[in-house]
Amino acid sequence: MSEEQQPHQCLARRRAGVLLHITSLPGPGATGSLGPEAFRFTDFLVAGGFSIWQMLPIGPTGDDGSPYQTNSAHAGEPRLIDLQPIVERGWLEPEALTHATLGDEQKHQLLLTAWANFNAVASPEQREELAAFVNLQGYWLHAYALYRAIHDEHQGRGWWDWPAPLRNREPEALAQARSRLRQDIEFIAFEQFLFFDQWAALKRYANERGVQLFGDMPIFVAHDSAEVWAQQDLFHLDQHGHPTVVAGVPPDYFSDTGQRWGNPLYDWDRLQETGFSFWEQRIKTQLQVFDLIRIDHFRGFEAYWEIPAADDHAMNGQWVQAPGDALFAHLHRIYDPLPLVAEDLGVITDEVDALRRKYRLPGMKILQFAFSGDPDNPYLPFNHEPDSVVYTGTHDNDTSLGWYASLDDHFRGLVDEFLGRPGEAMPLPLIRTALASCARLAVIPMQDLLGLDGNHRMNLPGTVDGNWRWRFTWDQADPELAARLHRRNQIYARLST
Repeated sequence: MSEEQQPHQCLARRRAGVLLHITSLPGPGATGSLGPEAFRFTDFLVAGGFSIWQMLPIGPTGDDGSPYQTNSAHAGEPRLIDLQPIVERGWLEPEALTHATLGDEQKHQLLLTAWANFNAVASPEQREELAAFVNLQGYWLHAYALYRAIHDEHQGRGWWDWPAPLRNREPEALAQARSRLRQDIEFIAFEQFLFFDQWAALKRYANERGVQLFGDMPIFVAHDSAEVWAQQDLFHLDQHGHPTVVAGVPPDYFSDTGQRWGNPLYDWDRLQETGFSFWEQRIKTQLQVFDLIRIDHFRGFEAYWEIPAADDHAMNGQWVQAPGDALFAHLHRIYDPLPLVAEDLGVITDEVDALRRKYRLPGMKILQFAFSGDPDNPYLPFNHEPDSVVYTGTHDNDTSLGWYASLDDHFRGLVDEFLGRPGEAMPLPLIRTALASCARLAVIPMQDLLGLDGNHRMNLPGTVDGNWRWRFTWDQADPELAARLHRRNQIYARLST
């Protein structure tokens, strides 16, 4: 690969972005949505001089709400659908918008009503629009809709607990399910049509105003997902559909016993035999909704931590080589430059770093990891590289204010000394340090821009309860915040124009 290869357009010059998952937007209902607040937040980014909006994965989540354990690597989360555009199309009555708070089940019932009304009153052009969507997305949508319909029919049980003919995808059993569940399958496709249509409107609005959408793609997929069920030969599973080995990471900064994620591991030999079509399709879908993609756990493409499925912790795992070079060479033949950012945190070897550099993938620099007292610490600002993305913290970290408050006197002294013992209160000095970095892209979590403490943390790795639920409100931001942020982005040459 040529050393003269140009970076992706999102990283060709200095930019600033904000990390805020779309579920954290304010508004009515159980979660943020693709409604007016998403457009208002885009306007806030523009007013603040930001040109990147970074989010977490947007697939359908399970009961724990984790966006990193979704039942599809392609589908969108139906809970994010906004009802207003559906009313405007004539498929819901305006009274549907009067719910001050709308639970998931209420929204589901309203979407079912919209589907019934679509079938009753949709114009030929609208029906053709839906048919075109189903045809375009067929490479994943057919399997997902069938999986979801059968999953619901079996009260949410994992696909490995379905009757053997369905679990094993016997053709006759699948044909009977398609016939029996035809209406459910069609509704699920309609639901995805609404999601992608609304997402396209938001992306168009953002792009027209100079804001690029920066997504997040987990390296692994959930065991109970359409992809694992539909393509069982691509994973290490036994004859009953159970993983024989699972994914995770060894003991690290976040956990003394490591993390057992539980995702089934790929059969990389089989993936390579198929020409990496699984990954090619994942990237294709994600680039319909995002301009740039962060690949979570990049080091797993060089070697991954393989844990015996019978273990309930990650300590007995082992590193196993993966054909990341062959995969990225294949993807690079399709995308030049690759529209990817590598999440290269954790145990990073020279081989992992060489793989990232070979394909010119920007890595991540986390300022909360910088102040160890070691001048070789790669997260210290003077060790940053232009071809990287700097963060004060990530969705897995405490807020910067919460992090600073948790430090002992020694480490707090190191932070203060490096930052010049500023008079400004945390987290502003850390935000300034990120914006001043030579890294072309600086991304600040919304919690840090609002100066929020650790009670507003998004996720605590290794735990289940209480994660992924944080939402902000506009009254947490004073009216002058956007103007102040715009000035800081101007000072550090990060304005979009």
